[in-house]
Amino acid sequence: MIAPDERRGGEGGGFSLTLQQYAETVLKATAWACLYFTDEDDRPLQLHSVYSPAHPWQLVGGTMDPGERPWQTAVRECEEETGITPTGPPRLLATVYGLPGAAWPYSTVGLVFDGGRLTAARIHGITVNPEEHDEVRVLPLAEWQALMPARDFARLSAVEEARRTGVAAYVDTWDWGSD
Repeated sequence: MIAPDERRGGEGGGFSLTLQQYAETVLKATAWACLYFTDEDDRPLQLHSVYSPAHPWQLVGGTMDPGERPWQTAVRECEEETGITPTGPPRLLATVYGLPGAAWPYSTVGLVFDGGRLTAARIHGITVNPEEHDEVRVLPLAEWQALMPARDFARLSAVEEARRTGVAAYVDTWDWGSD
């Protein structure tokens, strides 16, 4: 890698790139951040998407806006999607990576933070944005498997294990174009 103000090159067949030229050669990716909530019995909470039939059940979160840091994204998206304002401190449960594919031309990098345990009253009080979601559901982990694609369930399982064990998960099989 070169520093932003350096150029590659030199004698003996080297090459030289401006910062702009070098920037065109590096990975292009979108980033997202979300929160993993459970009820008091440690059953995962997810939101049902109205816009993504390929990923019908989703964690609370979304795509990062320019200039936003991952925790800021998770907090903003959580407020928008549930009305809940997480207070932190941020506790990272998982990093999720996906290669580009036919369904999306860029790699994706996602961070999943621990949202904590919600009481039944708090869950019942969630109001979803009908333009994005139409249902909040809490189920035992095993019951989610039949409701979502295999890679989504693998990610959910890895996040649950990370919460349970205290060891952050690394999921690098969430590629676009694989189910």
